[in-house]
Amino acid sequence: MAIWETVAESINHYTGLSPTAFFTILALMYVTYKVVSGMFVAADDYASVKRANEFALREPVQMGDAVTEEELRAYDGSDPNKPLLMAIKGQIYDVSRSRMFYGPGGPYALFAGRDASRALALMSFEPTDLTGNVEGLSESELEVLQDWEYKFMEKYVKVGQLVSKTSASKETENEGEASKLHEDKSEETRTE
Repeated sequence: MAIWETVAESINHYTGLSPTAFFTILALMYVTYKVVSGMFVAADDYASVKRANEFALREPVQMGDAVTEEELRAYDGSDPNKPLLMAIKGQIYDVSRSRMFYGPGGPYALFAGRDASRALALMSFEPTDLTGNVEGLSESELEVLQDWEYKFMEKYVKVGQLVSKTSASKETENEGEASKLHEDKSEETRTE
């Protein structure tokens, strides 16, 4: 008890405040310090945030007009050095700047690296709905999908177009035939 009286007298003598007022002010100063220091990012956290934002600020990589679903799956966010891509109605968009939503651990991570048209139209997170097949959707579901497409067109850069596996293999065959035809014509010109 004698120690408390000595502390109380010292506080009153040096500050002119009662011990209750002194400790209330001290507690408020501590809370204010914690709130203000919480507004700023720690140095370690800043480095990781900066690294994450560097990728989002890169120029989008154009994929072209002949990307298959298998090729698109490589851009699901599992490799942090690759952009994060997602397709709606066959149009591929770079969603890297929204990595917190579409990247690993994000609420829409299962849409990344896929054509999620059906899932978006149905507002579904079911794996069976993660497809570009929009057959059998109602008029209102198609309107929901159209709204999503408009949002993506406004917010993200279109970087490519999905093609089906069969049309991609036909293109490869056509390119092969075209190059063979070109080689045949080149041989004919040389022999003449």
